[in-house]
Amino acid sequence: MTGPESKKASSPGVMNWFRSAYRFSTDRNDFRRNLLVNLGLFVAGVWVARNLSDFDLMSPQPVA
Repeated sequence: MTGPESKKASSPGVMNWFRSAYRFSTDRNDFRRNLLVNLGLFVAGVWVARNLSDFDLMSPQPVA
């Protein structure tokens, strides 16, 4: 389909997705949102710690 019919067919699904995403992100008492955010921050912290573990901050710095 082309034209207005195709927009009408996909619009309710897209609008429902945006509505649910907005509701999910703005609900302050949502346990799932808090769990996902906390797990995401934890994973990001683990990734940073693993990738920055090659640096030894206590070693003497080279003289330039």
